[in-house]
Amino acid sequence: MIVRRIALNGFRNYDFETAEFDAGTNVICGPNAQGKTNLLEAVYMLAMGRSFRTRFDKELVGFDADGADILADVTSHGREQTVNIRLTPGRPKRILVNAVRKNAGELSDTVNTVLFCPDDLNLIKEGAAVRRRLMDNAISQIRPRYAEILSDFNRLYENKTRILKDWHEKPALLDTLDDFSDGMARASAQLIRYRAAFALRLSEAAAPIHRDFSDGQEELRVQYKTVSSVRDPFASAKEIYYDICDHQERHRQAELDSAQCLTGAHKDDLEIDINGKNARAFASQGQTRTAALSLKLAEREIFLKETGEYPILLLDDVLSELDQRRQEFVLNRIGGGQTLITCCEDEGISKRTGGRVLFVEGGRIR
Repeated sequence: MIVRRIALNGFRNYDFETAEFDAGTNVICGPNAQGKTNLLEAVYMLAMGRSFRTRFDKELVGFDADGADILADVTSHGREQTVNIRLTPGRPKRILVNAVRKNAGELSDTVNTVLFCPDDLNLIKEGAAVRRRLMDNAISQIRPRYAEILSDFNRLYENKTRILKDWHEKPALLDTLDDFSDGMARASAQLIRYRAAFALRLSEAAAPIHRDFSDGQEELRVQYKTVSSVRDPFASAKEIYYDICDHQERHRQAELDSAQCLTGAHKDDLEIDINGKNARAFASQGQTRTAALSLKLAEREIFLKETGEYPILLLDDVLSELDQRRQEFVLNRIGGGQTLITCCEDEGISKRTGGRVLFVEGGRIR
């Protein structure tokens, strides 16, 4: 899976610029705030149809531009394909694959990416939301149906939260509360099954990587945590739904009192252990960074097993945050697929990987 060429028109700080990528490693270097991450963001858009930096498409359009275009030639699944994303403020984005209209969820049939940025080094120590985001981004690409269910769940969650906050002033809102609770329970049951299966695969893939990373000194384990009343996250959606309803019924008054949704997949988490101890509570900074790297590299392996091709790996200024040993480990593990690495200076990365170098400055690429 390779992005061979990309053209950006009015995207972020690019007036009109094109770049060609090597099928292996590509080192994108240059001073800060010149457009390196913007280029990775555009490649990420080819897989997800959205940015990893903002929820609002209008922020992706350059200040003096009426709209933005991302046009890319991609090789995937043995085919040459063309992806075009048009962003126009005030209008829905337009996505075309080989001139055929698509929605964002269908892009994963053409392009897959794994993004690793400095914030992800805090994946272990941060709150549950960052680990849910890891699951959501990965599963959405592997199972497009998941993205639809997640979107429905988020809409139901926002509506139910609004009811819980406003019902004191508008008591009639309570008439619809149970409907939203039921919808969330049904969507949660399906999300839980997907997440449980992915977490198991993630644990199986990350364990040997982390073992290798730590010279055999550490064992990494990932365990999925969900609503406490769910007896088996691998059970049928129907069984999980009834378990969630039981939890919902017991916490209904608490939700009304606290004005918060207390039942649902928005409470999910991944519990990460190193040598049998909770990594969030007990791991050192070095251990947590190694674990985070292992999880991201494991995500890449899952895509390979699922699709038969490596996803495009996006490393956004992450190597500068790592010591020499961890840098070498990562660079030695990324062979076989396309990788885009941003950094302020090449620092010999291209020589160590045999990669292509692109220099970015002032929204220009050379």
